[in-house]
Amino acid sequence: MTEPSAGYEAVIGLEVHVQVKTRSKIFTPVATGYGHEPNTLTDPVVLALPGTLPVMNKAALDAIIKAGLLLGCDIAPVCKWDRKNYFYPDSPKNYQISQYDQPLCRGGAVEIELPGPARNVMGGHKKIPLTRIHLEEDVGKLNHGATDSLVDFNRAGTPLMEIVSEPALHTAEEAFAYLTSLRATMIYGGISDCDMEKGQLRCDANISIRPVGETELGIKVELKNLNSISFVRDGIAHEIKRQLAVVERGGTLVQETRDYDGESGISQSLRSKEMAHDYRYFPDPDLMPVKVDEAWKRRIAAECPELPFAKQRRFFEQYQVPYTLTSVLVWDKDLADYFEEAAKLSGKPQAVGNWIVNDLLRELGRSSSGAGRGLSPTDRTMSGMSPELQQSPLAVCRVRPAHIAALVQLVESGTVLTNAAKEIFVEMFGSGEMPESIADRRGLRAAPTDAGELEQWCRDAIGANAKAVAEFKSGKDSAINAFKGPVMKAAKGKANPKLVDETLRKLLAAM
Repeated sequence: MTEPSAGYEAVIGLEVHVQVKTRSKIFTPVATGYGHEPNTLTDPVVLALPGTLPVMNKAALDAIIKAGLLLGCDIAPVCKWDRKNYFYPDSPKNYQISQYDQPLCRGGAVEIELPGPARNVMGGHKKIPLTRIHLEEDVGKLNHGATDSLVDFNRAGTPLMEIVSEPALHTAEEAFAYLTSLRATMIYGGISDCDMEKGQLRCDANISIRPVGETELGIKVELKNLNSISFVRDGIAHEIKRQLAVVERGGTLVQETRDYDGESGISQSLRSKEMAHDYRYFPDPDLMPVKVDEAWKRRIAAECPELPFAKQRRFFEQYQVPYTLTSVLVWDKDLADYFEEAAKLSGKPQAVGNWIVNDLLRELGRSSSGAGRGLSPTDRTMSGMSPELQQSPLAVCRVRPAHIAALVQLVESGTVLTNAAKEIFVEMFGSGEMPESIADRRGLRAAPTDAGELEQWCRDAIGANAKAVAEFKSGKDSAINAFKGPVMKAAKGKANPKLVDETLRKLLAAM
């Protein structure tokens, strides 16, 4: 990624629009949805026919209050509604009901993590301050053909949150981390699915550069039509590079809106940037102000979940699970809950984490390719599977936390060796059978080893490797592994690894 150079720094602010997950639209009982026949999710209110009046959807208010609480915002005791006036063909009213000078949420911050100095090491954390979060109605969608453009109003009137950051980001990677964290927060809170392909999360980036040490903001350029988090990162990096090139050749930057094409990596100017007063805001006469009392906030606060970074810190402290595992587990709430249930059942959280991250996710990835393995019989037909099931494979996976816990206990007790456990897992994933049953049916339980025979194998291995003995005696604990291979070979892979380790340590301590 290209970052600021030549004595300049970039200043970036993000405006993120998040579609709120509600059953009905913000000012009418018409259902929300995606993928329906064009213009079927409409009514006179959505189409702004004469004489229609908006009625507030309380579920949308609950959602924005929850978002504000999760992000540490101040929730306004009173907020009002405003009309933002502009003409676009996908806006039936020619104005948008929004919030201007009295948004519902002010302040707050999004916690982000930047990569650590080494791979798989926790990096630095910082909080990116927010300016505001307000609620408004979404517009429709234009579908452009070769010779015409058609308007689909199905999306119009869907509740939409606009989350505005302070100009406190300075690199493309910070913007990527910000959006990743914000998206996870919205999904964790059940506020939105944040599927960018469906337009449920959209981002505009405001980018300027200034000499290092300056406090005044430079000329701002807005990037539009960024339809993936990676494209946001790439578009910002491209724009920083473009602005630096203009300045370095003695040119003048202009305030404008640019379109970034993520496929080609090229941007082009769309229009000169509009200012807030161009929208001619005024209070909406059809909607009363909203009063949010303490009881309302307490009710929503009781529904707020633990967020990913807080969960990651807790997993490390409570379960001693390393960053290499928690960094995978916590970003999917269903996966984190699954892990925690299995960890409590087994009493071996790190072993559980390893099975989930390395084996369960591998098999889930394979099953999503179309074979349907690991899914319950009623959901096996992948071609007819609903989008909800595709998005949450754990919900229909046959391997439940109790399966993982039971397999871990078999391995930890030495009843089943690791290689056999790998075989058991694959079969368990496909059938849903408990691991004990598979081990018995296939004869995969470890054969009991005669204590005297095991001790002799260990003595032989120790006697054949004086160098490893010296290293172990000098304090190099890992040197004991040099003896385990020969012992397992003598036992034809059937010895209990735990007993092998204990026997070797006993013999070495006696030397």
